Amino acid sequence: MSEMIDKLQLYFQYPYVRYAMIVGLLIALCSSLLGVTLVMKRFSFIGDGLSHVAFGAMAVATVTGITNNMLIIMPVTIISAVLLLRTGSNTKIKGDAAVAMISVGALALGYMMMNIAAQSGNKRMTSNVSADVCSTLFGSTSILTLSLTDVWICVAMSIVVVTVFLVFYNKIFAVTFDENFAKATGVRSDMYNLLIAVVIAVIIVIAMNFVGSLLISALIIFPALSAMRVFKSFRSVIICSVIISLICAATGIIVSILVGTPVGSTIVSADICVFFIFSLISMALKRGK
Repeated sequence: MSEMIDKLQLYFQYPYVRYAMIVGLLIALCSSLLGVTLVMKRFSFIGDGLSHVAFGAMAVATVTGITNNMLIIMPVTIISAVLLLRTGSNTKIKGDAAVAMISVGALALGYMMMNIAAQSGNKRMTSNVSADVCSTLFGSTSILTLSLTDVWICVAMSIVVVTVFLVFYNKIFAVTFDENFAKATGVRSDMYNLLIAVVIAVIIVIAMNFVGSLLISALIIFPALSAMRVFKSFRSVIICSVIISLICAATGIIVSILVGTPVGSTIVSADICVFFIFSLISMALKRGK
């Protein structure tokens, strides 16, 4: 145990490890705030769909050689969030079909473009496309290569996300629990649904290099599901979800540094363990009654 503590103290002397921890905790905070709303509104599919879209946009940025891939990934993901909401409300194309069209299409096209570019001898593409795609989908150690600029960008975006959530907390609460009643009282529910989708898109783009595009939805959903097993009020669920997400993120980063496992998979594994623990606590509380 003392050896592990000494190792951690040694690792945290390096700036890139501290940067990884800061970014990881900020992403965990932002994702857990909106995760509760997504679960209760049954918008979980949006997180999964947008993560696929972000991968497709990343592939386009890589193939075209754009240095700052955020210039493509961020607007494309936000536009897709709007399209998912609009298309999902279409009577001809239901929500699940809209997700299948946009997300799976973006995933397939992105992978195809990366392979075509590699086969045509594009120097911007690495020789091992499969490894690059795997690390992008499931996360890698790229979180340990963050620069100070990346950290500040993440801090700025996190401040925006938290501020939006706090300022519009009452409206988000109303739209989450009873959208029809909220509309009747004059709340512009469509606008707030759009706001939630855009904020989720921003979180997904920030988290893409952290946990991998396929695991982002797990980072958003699992803490909320765990908290809802024990707590019932909206505020309690959010607070518990934030705490769970922060603990799992910190644990995942530390374990991945010490053991060498992928950061994203390790964090999601910690979230799964916590979910089972809270499920056991929920069953014990029900039996106690």
